[in-house]
Amino acid sequence: MIGVLVASSIIDGLHADTTQTLIVASLVLGLLNAFIRPVLWVLSLPLMLVTLGLFSFVINACLLIFTGYLVKGFHVDSFWAAFKAAILISVVQLVINIMRGKPAVNVTRGSGGGNDSRPPPPSDPPSGSGPVIDV
Repeated sequence: MIGVLVASSIIDGLHADTTQTLIVASLVLGLLNAFIRPVLWVLSLPLMLVTLGLFSFVINACLLIFTGYLVKGFHVDSFWAAFKAAILISVVQLVINIMRGKPAVNVTRGSGGGNDSRPPPPSDPPSGSGPVIDV
């Protein structure tokens, strides 16, 4: 929501009539990102690979335009305004995630990939079964 608020105040061509409209537009955009964006990513996978992921800004811009059609009072004047807003929203989201301590890329270790060189955590020995020798 903060990204949409910042984008609507900075980008010419993206604006909301009221604060309530901005909140509703943010919620609708969040729902579109949750349900429609993954489908669009899969369908545009060849373009994602060729453009090294930059096509995602086009997808985000299209979702912003679609949000403008769905929410009365939230206006997106042109594709380029939506494209600039998509970039700005992504940057704001990145800054917020960095400030919250979340990594920009979600990397998990020990997921069965075989690259984890750390020993497994020690387990508690069963009670009453005698000494446990770990080799």
